[in-house]
Amino acid sequence: MDFKSSPFMYAVGGIIVIFVLVQSIFFLVRAVRRGKELGISSEKMKNTALQSALFSIAPALSIVATVIVLSGALGVVLPWIRLTVIGAIQYETSSAQSALNAMGNSAGIASAVTDPEQFTTVAWVMTVGSVMPLVILPFVLKKLQKRIGKALGKNKVWADVMSAAAFIGIIIAFVGRAILGTGDNEANIIGDGAGVLSITGLIGSVAFMLLFSYIIKKVPKLQKLESFAMPLSMFLGMGMVLLVNYLLPAAYIIEWRY
Repeated sequence: MDFKSSPFMYAVGGIIVIFVLVQSIFFLVRAVRRGKELGISSEKMKNTALQSALFSIAPALSIVATVIVLSGALGVVLPWIRLTVIGAIQYETSSAQSALNAMGNSAGIASAVTDPEQFTTVAWVMTVGSVMPLVILPFVLKKLQKRIGKALGKNKVWADVMSAAAFIGIIIAFVGRAILGTGDNEANIIGDGAGVLSITGLIGSVAFMLLFSYIIKKVPKLQKLESFAMPLSMFLGMGMVLLVNYLLPAAYIIEWRY
């Protein structure tokens, strides 16, 4: 049996999911009670809960996409556990890749992890990295908010530029790997380098994102669907990769290697 999908892993995942659900129900009940104390009508609270549920679909799609991306290397359970609590594709994939590379696994998340030690290391890196903000923020959040407020008050344009630059930097890292990432010729592992399929996924995702942005801009009624644009573009980009791989079966072996 694959240790990544053992009964123990599923048991851990189940316990964490139950804990998250119980926590959500606990705060939902308290919120409803507090709403009644404040005189908020039941109809208004129901509409608010429904809108919140609908707008949580888009982030959920991104989470599903992240689980799919990581499942080939780490199995389904570990990504499921990680993203049940907290996480995002930008962090989870990069931290898993960095941890594997540090342990001498040049393929990274492009191939299945078969070494329990590497798997455990990835789990620790992904988890500890996400836990640290939760530990640090209660002590530094107030001071951080004050400084951010002062920075925004002095020069809002500069603050927007810095925020955009940080996000673009993360995107460039993924784009660079999709275009120029080189695979290890000695390891001879398909999928560890950029190639036809990675570029297809990149171009397809960008094209669909531009298309959705254009449609939303031209049709004001669809602006509420803006949060769905990115996850849908990711899934459609994956669909383009599957289509190209189906039509051109030999395309998956065309990669840049060293």
